[in-house]
Amino acid sequence: MDYTSFLLYCFIVTFTPGPTNIVILSIVNNFGFKKAMEYTFGATMAFGLLLGLSAVLNTLLITVIPKILLGMQVMGTLYMLYLAYQIYNMDSSDAAETKSGTFMSGFLMQFLNPKVVLFTLTVIPSFVLPYYTKMSIVASNVVLITWIGFLAFVTWVLFGTIFKRFLQKHKKALNITMALCLVYATIMIWS
Repeated sequence: MDYTSFLLYCFIVTFTPGPTNIVILSIVNNFGFKKAMEYTFGATMAFGLLLGLSAVLNTLLITVIPKILLGMQVMGTLYMLYLAYQIYNMDSSDAAETKSGTFMSGFLMQFLNPKVVLFTLTVIPSFVLPYYTKMSIVASNVVLITWIGFLAFVTWVLFGTIFKRFLQKHKKALNITMALCLVYATIMIWS
């Protein structure tokens, strides 16, 4: 297995802006580091779970992937548009803090995030399974990829924390920009 290509692919996919990273930046900006980390832990747990499920069930899913992907695409599109609306209207002074940035919202977001679902369905069968089928090696790669995803999420939390003062100064513009990025990501799903 070409680990350079594998790691490069994992880093590019997890660190580049996507729905989870955009939501993390918005949460850290509106509710702070602690809430963003809570969300990040949920997102990471689901990311790892999805990778594990992909590794274990890949051969079973191959026959129904087109149907699953279409359903995930529709649900993901609707959810991303809902998130864009929520970010656009986000106001850290209201009671939304109890609903936003929770472990469970981070966890559930991963199952509706088309970028994560497509990545987890492709990375193991594309890079690992052609070379390794021993469960311990596959599992260690799942842990490695999950760790890379966690590092990517934490990077977005830290970025948001470091630049929080600047971002809060331009809060409405940031919320509009983040909402538009999610709408753009939603449009790209269908391209």
